[in-house]
Amino acid sequence: MGAYMAARDDKDNRVETSLTMRKTLRRLAIGSVILAAVGASPVWAVDTDAPAPANPSKIKVETFASGLEHPWGMQFLPDGRLLVTERPGRMRYVTKDGRLSAPIAGVPEVAAVDQGGLLDVLLAPDFAESGMIYFSYGEPRENGANATTVARAKLVPDGDSGRLEDLQVIFRQTPAAVSGHHFGSRLVWDRDGKLFITTGDRNKLRKEAQNPANTVGKIVRINPDGSIPADNPKLPGWAPEVWSIGHRSVQGAAIRPETGQLYTLEHGPRGGDELNHPEAGKNYGWAVVTYGEEYAGGKIGEGTEKEGMEPPVYYWVPSIATSSLAFYNGDLFPEWKGNALVGGLAGTRVERLVMDGDDVVTAEVLLEDQGKRIRDVRQGPDGALWLLTDDTGEVLRVTPAPQNAKHD
Repeated sequence: MGAYMAARDDKDNRVETSLTMRKTLRRLAIGSVILAAVGASPVWAVDTDAPAPANPSKIKVETFASGLEHPWGMQFLPDGRLLVTERPGRMRYVTKDGRLSAPIAGVPEVAAVDQGGLLDVLLAPDFAESGMIYFSYGEPRENGANATTVARAKLVPDGDSGRLEDLQVIFRQTPAAVSGHHFGSRLVWDRDGKLFITTGDRNKLRKEAQNPANTVGKIVRINPDGSIPADNPKLPGWAPEVWSIGHRSVQGAAIRPETGQLYTLEHGPRGGDELNHPEAGKNYGWAVVTYGEEYAGGKIGEGTEKEGMEPPVYYWVPSIATSSLAFYNGDLFPEWKGNALVGGLAGTRVERLVMDGDDVVTAEVLLEDQGKRIRDVRQGPDGALWLLTDDTGEVLRVTPAPQNAKHD
């Protein structure tokens, strides 16, 4: 079936590629997709076999907090506060009334260059008892190089703020590179309590994404203490922590509630953002196969498919600069249950994907009219959709609009 996709391409390194809005019918193996923009003129698929568009969601968008500098990741704490990272190297609490705390002490030095810095944050499964958090960051290495690193530490309250104690590094990406690009860095627990870490190809090291002996352009899976799970792929020539290979820069990751399977968002080049569900021991193609092209134009690799390399579940051409992924299972938006929610940086949106298995059957574009770069997407304990905006430094809360109200 066909799909019509149009968006402005822009990458996370802030190199913006100006593209004319295209009216291109894309042939996708996953099925027909319709993009319906809330608060804007909808764009309809022209495939006569396409299903009806998703019913437009009536939403209310509120600014819950502001004043952050390039926020990247957030977690909801048991006491109702938010824990938020800022890329320049700060971690803060956001109080229940939207105030920012002073920076939390004890955060290690970060390589705050281009896309690098303090990135994702994740609570330990037993956080209520242990106080342990996990976080990823661009770590300075020797000779001006840097790479993705993951550490864990105890988060200790200290007045209106806090501090990190007993910090331990549990993962270091190798090799390092003198680069400010493609750190990956999403952190996700699987159902067995193992930690998935996404990494990037660092741009300069794109060919290494196909080398299973290192952790460049990979999905990594480790135990909470950094040791290697017994059920990792451990294929000949593979580093023992590597789960899957052939990734460019995976900036979104989430476990699908109904299956327990990992899904990821791959930030593509000029076009070719991907939704994947990385499975153990498989190759996802970068930079041999891709739906994207070079920023200056020109082919990358060998085309869009190759035997032994997994196709994406879904892809975007042009790119929307995918950033974060969540699966909705709350009660505030019952019509969203089971849907994937995708953040877009250049696309300045949240895209709601309605899925039947791995087929994306309809989609809806939300918040595009806000014009804000969406960095993180989370479902809150209240069932609301919570967002971080990269450019304006805000925490947004999205709830159903009151009946008879216009779309926000």
